[in-house]
Amino acid sequence: MATNPFEDPEGRYVVLANDEGQHSLWPVGIQQPAGWTLVRDEGTKQECAEYIEANWTDLRPKSAVAAMGG
Repeated sequence: MATNPFEDPEGRYVVLANDEGQHSLWPVGIQQPAGWTLVRDEGTKQECAEYIEANWTDLRPKSAVAAMGG
């Protein structure tokens, strides 16, 4: 049975971010979607999750923050 690459704890991942500042854990070997930029090179799932936790501290999209004046 094939493992879902997005749920593979032993897989290799990168971190992507979009223009709204939202981050995504992305499996290596799967084409990154349009509108998303690589912000952290390949690492373990844990390493990439720690990067996201440390760097994506405000989960609101940038446009929502701007609309609220903040």
